[in-house]
Amino acid sequence: MSSAPKDGRVYRIEKLGGLDGLARGRAAIPTPGPGEVLVHVRASSLNYRDVIILDGNYFMPVPAGRIPLSDGAGEVVAIGPEVTSLSVGDRVTNSFLPEWIDGPYTGKSTQYSADVDGWLTDYLVVAARALVRIPDSLSFDEAATLPCAGVTAWSAVKGVRPGDTVLTLGTGGVSLFALQLAKAMGARVLATTSSDAKAEQLKALGANETINYKTQPEWSQRVRELTDGNGANRIVEVGGPGTFQQSVKAVAVGGQVSMIGALSGLEGTVDFMSMFLSQARYQPIAVGSRQDLEDLVSFVAAHKIAPLIDSRYAFEDANRAFERMVTRDIFGKIVISH
Repeated sequence: MSSAPKDGRVYRIEKLGGLDGLARGRAAIPTPGPGEVLVHVRASSLNYRDVIILDGNYFMPVPAGRIPLSDGAGEVVAIGPEVTSLSVGDRVTNSFLPEWIDGPYTGKSTQYSADVDGWLTDYLVVAARALVRIPDSLSFDEAATLPCAGVTAWSAVKGVRPGDTVLTLGTGGVSLFALQLAKAMGARVLATTSSDAKAEQLKALGANETINYKTQPEWSQRVRELTDGNGANRIVEVGGPGTFQQSVKAVAVGGQVSMIGALSGLEGTVDFMSMFLSQARYQPIAVGSRQDLEDLVSFVAAHKIAPLIDSRYAFEDANRAFERMVTRDIFGKIVISH
């Protein structure tokens, strides 16, 4: 009979400044304490945040030796004292902000890769309350795509009703999840993109109409045309200041602009009267709580939504996964299979 392993594979950020700072090694398997479980990580996924962290451009300090990645999925292989919510053998994924269980965001939670070690490892000790069971219908690879992009998209579109018009921007992970979720909610989805090829991919995923923002930089006008002048009830705004003014002009009276990112830069101006007259809600999105993750997992399972995976890499090829993320020429999530 073989003995249990004593250590596992791990990547650590030895220095900031680029991919050269990512080092592979081995680490002893940790022991869970009170309220904690040991997860055998089976898959993890990348977000552009991970590139920013590795480059040294994150807004939080990242100490040398930190394990990267905020998103993972795996199997519980040991439980610590006082854990009653999970059992050995449970398949789980993690909440992006471990201490945010439910209710409004307070800004107080640790972050993977900065405050605590992340998921690019074979074994990780995690607070049981920060984990959510995943159904058999989701593979580990699929479940690992949910904690950041999936939950952010869920927070951005929850409350959408059948017949609403939802506008997504581009083909990033959040936008693609938002398209899938909004369609399952019964919404009509408009999507902006930069190329005809991506437009066809978006339509295959369920987009009702696409708008090329390269040839139509004033794309809010096209949104108005496609909605009989009414505008979009919900806009998943990932561009930031560079696209925000168009979103203000495209939102329906009383609608909502879910403010997620700043992919188009940090500088911009806003037409105050357009914002005021829209009578819309401008809602910043901070990913979501563990309850949001639970709700998303249930919704994805009920509607048989398959998270879109751009590419998969073996654990030993994690550097190649980062290289692909740097290109940003992806359609879906990048997954590392452990």
